[in-house]
Amino acid sequence: MAITEHARTTQRHWHARLDLGFTLDGNRRSVLSKREHEGPVLIQRALYPEGPGVCHAVLLHPPSGIAGGDLIDIDISVGQGAHAALTTPGATRWYKSNGRQARQTARLHVAAGGRLDWLPMENIYFEQTDAVQQTEILLDSDAAAIGWEMTQLGSILSATHWDEGTVFSSITLRVDGQMLWVDQGRLDAGSPLRQSVAGLAGQPVFGTLWCYGDALSPAAIEALAGTLPWHDALRGGLTEIASEGGKALVLVRAIGLHAEDVRELLTTTWQRLRPEVLSVEGQRLRLWST
Repeated sequence: MAITEHARTTQRHWHARLDLGFTLDGNRRSVLSKREHEGPVLIQRALYPEGPGVCHAVLLHPPSGIAGGDLIDIDISVGQGAHAALTTPGATRWYKSNGRQARQTARLHVAAGGRLDWLPMENIYFEQTDAVQQTEILLDSDAAAIGWEMTQLGSILSATHWDEGTVFSSITLRVDGQMLWVDQGRLDAGSPLRQSVAGLAGQPVFGTLWCYGDALSPAAIEALAGTLPWHDALRGGLTEIASEGGKALVLVRAIGLHAEDVRELLTTTWQRLRPEVLSVEGQRLRLWST
């Protein structure tokens, strides 16, 4: 039997919560010491493809994506000396809102001496989405972290990609409680920013990689900037924001026609930055090759 429009707008929504904590045990092993969840967002188990020093976890989202009225809260805490790497098994799909806003909030806490890789796959926003995507990064000054957010608007098979919908995106990064960087805004399907040269330049995919830790040398920054492409189907740019105590925040932004190209660019950049900032080799996650 076909599902009526009324049934779709009145169906039960998800309210899910995931709370994870990573600590360093007496054997210098990063362990998943806290795991609490409610609703359909969870992880299966801790993994150690890089050895005991880095604890990997795969976040499993609602099985059919995020729809109108869904509320998802994710809290990740990395303790002193621990190192956690988190990703998702695939893209997060946001569906038609049916008059109800959907929201996902991720809070990432990293203590002094802690390290974090935050590497979720892209968010795909389909037609008539009304979505709020928030990421709050809370770091101690001696912490180090690399992460990214990637977005695809609509379907690459459609000539106009995304004709109706609204997305509010917010990323904030605080060090010792002080705001260092905030990037937020509302994007409507009809916004002129989508076609503006100063905006998305007609591209349906965009992403931002953020990296906080010891400041890179000017030569390293110059070399990294030189690897970023600038052509019709894929463009990248780099910004560095100096912080106190010899620390810095590096931002790499990209826009492109295909999610695979933007993802590959940010992955390659992460591989270059990870040894410098997290003191760990930039190995691609095994999950990405399956």
